[in-house]
Amino acid sequence: MAHSHDGSGPPANGAPAQPPSKSDTATPKLNNEVELGSIPSDPVQNDIMQMARVGDIAGMEKLFEAGEYDATYTDDEGITPLHWAAINNQYAMCKFLIERGAPINKKGGESVATPLQWAAQRCHYYTVHLLLQHGADPLITDSQGYNTLHISTFNGNLMLIVLLLHQGIPVDVEDAYGHTALMWAAYKGYPACVDVFLRWGASVHARDEQGFTALHWALVKGSPGCIQKIIEYGADRFAKTDTGKTPAITARELNTMPAWHRALAECGYDEDANPIVPTWPGATYLLKDRRGFTQKFFFLWPFLLVWATMVVVAGMPIYAGVPFAVLVAFTLQWVAKQLLVYAPSDMRQFEKTPWMTGIFAASLFLVGLNWVLRILPATAFGDDGTYLWNFLFAVFFSMTSFFYMRCIIDDPGFVPKLNGIAEQKAVIDELISQWKYDEAHFCVTCMIRTPLRSKHCRRCQRCVAKHDHHCPWVYNCVGVNNHRHFFVYLINLTLGVLTYDYLTYLYFSSISSDASAECNILSASLCRIVNADSYSLIVTIWASLQLTWVSMLLFVQFIQVARAMTTYENMYGVNRRSTATLTSAFTSTGTPLDPAAAAAAAGSSSEGGAHGHHHHHRRRHGGVLKHWARLLGVDTFIETARGRGAATAGGVVAAGKRKKDGNPYSNGCLSNCRDFWCDPAPLFGRRETGSAVLAGQPVNYTDMYESPAVMNLLRAGARTRSGGYQEVAAEEV
Repeated sequence: MAHSHDGSGPPANGAPAQPPSKSDTATPKLNNEVELGSIPSDPVQNDIMQMARVGDIAGMEKLFEAGEYDATYTDDEGITPLHWAAINNQYAMCKFLIERGAPINKKGGESVATPLQWAAQRCHYYTVHLLLQHGADPLITDSQGYNTLHISTFNGNLMLIVLLLHQGIPVDVEDAYGHTALMWAAYKGYPACVDVFLRWGASVHARDEQGFTALHWALVKGSPGCIQKIIEYGADRFAKTDTGKTPAITARELNTMPAWHRALAECGYDEDANPIVPTWPGATYLLKDRRGFTQKFFFLWPFLLVWATMVVVAGMPIYAGVPFAVLVAFTLQWVAKQLLVYAPSDMRQFEKTPWMTGIFAASLFLVGLNWVLRILPATAFGDDGTYLWNFLFAVFFSMTSFFYMRCIIDDPGFVPKLNGIAEQKAVIDELISQWKYDEAHFCVTCMIRTPLRSKHCRRCQRCVAKHDHHCPWVYNCVGVNNHRHFFVYLINLTLGVLTYDYLTYLYFSSISSDASAECNILSASLCRIVNADSYSLIVTIWASLQLTWVSMLLFVQFIQVARAMTTYENMYGVNRRSTATLTSAFTSTGTPLDPAAAAAAAGSSSEGGAHGHHHHHRRRHGGVLKHWARLLGVDTFIETARGRGAATAGGVVAAGKRKKDGNPYSNGCLSNCRDFWCDPAPLFGRRETGSAVLAGQPVNYTDMYESPAVMNLLRAGARTRSGGYQEVAAEEV
């Protein structure tokens, strides 16, 4: 059976003058029957090819020892045993054949392709890497002009594409008809692949033989993500093909206008692809720095919104103040929403801007201002110790403000990026040698090896060490560097609100006696309070409302610290990579013969908490209530209170014992709390990025790839093996 594929998709024969219709765009096809094709009739060929397929090294070695056949054997179609071993992912067989002199770049099959291209067809990147290390040429083309990068792009395997790009393949290398890998990724509708090619420097202006650009091909499939990415990188929105087809015409002919218009809007263009230019006062500042202006505006505008809402409610009768305040708040929010149209594409939602950070900062500022101007003068010099309560509030308010700002501006623990392609390639090579080259161990966005307990944050666009969660209220991630700051901020906020409530009670007790007892529907005592200082009452009520979400968040954080878990691990499961390593440390008998099995094991071990940024994000549905439940942490609180968190996972074998809660990082409640609170890193200073304490020992989560318990066991195992074999007793997982 020959290895073959056709060239449908972007014109492979030079005939079409425009992109084919959706019904005519079959994907580039590589024969799916090649692996299970009929066995040749020749008995010797049957033996040698079948042995290559199934990885029978012993049988192959006996065949070679007979002297009649060797690794250079080729059938009538030019196919060698290495072709069959490569496409069936028989890593050990490939290595055996290469060592025996198999031709590494031999072309064969109907498509006249190399073993490297056969392996790339099935996305066997361990085998691909082996062939590349032994001289396979990724730029060799098959009969239809496709090289290994093109073939890999057909399948959209991001890890394989990253592996090939780090081999020095030109990112804009063309196939026989002028199509680049970016064009193929755009045509196939793979936004992640498009993103990688663009970040690698792929040209958005390259044209194929018919004059089509990547933007034209993205409109064939109509993937908004692909279209948007290409536009963001400066694609010509009015580029014409040789027949005068613009992207707009292409979208109209292929019925992908909604995706085209959506991508344009996300990038700040109108439906005619012209820039949307604001004309309101101050627009010039926006055009100079869209991101900076948007961040400043959405942080400061809530100050006006919160203050105006409180003033309206306090200054009018309740039956008129509440609806009018709602109208004022809605109007100010509507104004902010209009600005979102001009914001960068990744800031087109309120929770992706500092909007909620501004709301809390405004609330904190107004509470402090009201205390200084009204409550402090009336309560500071009382005879019942009110000066002490004011002092305590000043301390709690100052601590809350300080740690809140630290949570906003501090590096949460971003994992450092590598210095250049050479270092990235070295990391990839190392991961492949350890059978760990997968999305659980490598971040294709940051191009780094992901440490244990880290996670790629889509908002921050960085991997965060010991990632807890991304908090829109501080417009930052909470990670290893600022987790303790975040916790202290919550504690001081809670104590500060309670103290402020008591001071407000003392304040109204001293001023309400002379106030009028007449109002609409309230009792006389309440009327005196409202009439005495309605604004301070509204501020106090608003501040007290913060205790709802803060108390839930504190409950969750206390539970998680006691269990040595992060919010992400509590909701989605503790990453089990260290467990898999621990198990394999004493069960592996050598290099695995099938890297697919190793990859599958890595994939299964990462279930429930993988670090890959493409997986394990639960699909989120629901309306406004669900949305606010997530923002306020209600869902996490409910899951934790009901015992549905990751703590209910199965046990983990570590140090010969079963860890409680299935968490290899937990060493008991007291030890966990001591690690968190007694961390020697300065509370008021800046800690070294990633530094922390685990089981009383210093660790650094930015370069921690195995848990200390695993590393200790591996070292102990090495010492045991050096002195002889010893049985290791462990419970079954």
